[in-house]
Amino acid sequence: MSVSLGIPTVRGDDGQGAPRPVAARRRSRQIMVGNVPVGGDAPVSVQSMTTTLTADVNSTLQQIAELTASGCQIVRVAVPSQDDADALPAIARKSPIPVIADIHFQPKYVFAAIDAGCAAVRVNPGNIKKFDDKVGEIARAAQAAGTPIRIGVNAGSLDKRLLEKHGKATPEALVESALWECSLFEEHGFRDIKISVKHNDPVVMIEAYRRLAAACDYPLHLGVTEAGPAFQGTIKSSVAFGALLAEGIGDTIRVSLSAPPVEEVKVGTAILEALGLRTRGLEIVSCPSCGRAQVDVYTLAEQVTAGLKDFPVPLRVAVMGCVVNGPGEAREADLGVASGNGKGQIFVKGEVVKTVPEAQIVETLIEEAMRIAEDMGFQITEDGEVIGGDGAAGGPGAEVVVS
Repeated sequence: MSVSLGIPTVRGDDGQGAPRPVAARRRSRQIMVGNVPVGGDAPVSVQSMTTTLTADVNSTLQQIAELTASGCQIVRVAVPSQDDADALPAIARKSPIPVIADIHFQPKYVFAAIDAGCAAVRVNPGNIKKFDDKVGEIARAAQAAGTPIRIGVNAGSLDKRLLEKHGKATPEALVESALWECSLFEEHGFRDIKISVKHNDPVVMIEAYRRLAAACDYPLHLGVTEAGPAFQGTIKSSVAFGALLAEGIGDTIRVSLSAPPVEEVKVGTAILEALGLRTRGLEIVSCPSCGRAQVDVYTLAEQVTAGLKDFPVPLRVAVMGCVVNGPGEAREADLGVASGNGKGQIFVKGEVVKTVPEAQIVETLIEEAMRIAEDMGFQITEDGEVIGGDGAAGGPGAEVVVS
């Protein structure tokens, strides 16, 4: 059974539909972060960062496993102490996804991370004393090990020389800092570099990345630093990432939230899906409700979302509350309900398959979703778990899109 994902498509020479890109991707040089290609024509990858003490190997690996299960592709770990550096070999070896060591203040930990086999090293030149003097040594060690370097410039730790020159962390200052450090590595023939120029103001951040994208061909890691609590940080990151990715700028992303890192991955994944840069998983389209609604749309949408949580099948499910837009929207979805007068019409691929009492809408939608999953080749276990073709349960969580 062919299930439409509801994504605008173009037809290639093979006649197959493909997501319509928002814009042509900026063509950057490609590097490898472990087994994940970054830049070039590689898909935009989602990163996050552990919140555990890196020295606590078991806790860190447990969190990395949780992040991996949520869709994280690259993970960063903080290395502020010698104990953390000592833990890197075990973490890098056992992690299921590439590990980037995050280094501040102590250049000796850069070499420890390279020796530990980390997939990449992030350095913040602005807060590493006499960093420029160490670039040659770092470049040689990284080149020999095949370890990429991410030059991560932050507004809050900009080099004092540039702060004095520009007065504050302007887009020009952030870009000048990043390109200056790149030039030092280039003097030693090292170009296996990824760059980030983060700021807590999305407007400044967007302008900085636009300037950086125009000035070099290095892959770029997008981030709004100190974005804030979950709601505020999600809005700021979505605005900034959406603007840049819609222009083809950005090769990896990290949504920085004052929230568990798994939430960062969920938001980052949803942003890419919304832009058509990643195949959509389960999407629930629900109306915002109004005076025409003949059913409690808020509760119904929440119940359907909860009932299909972690459903791994790529479906668009419409939950509509009245007869004005409901039938039309439900017909456009793979599966949907148009509610009213105490009952709901259940649609599958635009066809009404049954009408059920309001109290049975949620369970009927779940039953139909399970049936569609089986038609697509997914396996349904006795306890109702959906297992994909690779034998792995779970998948993208539900994304609620309020229309």
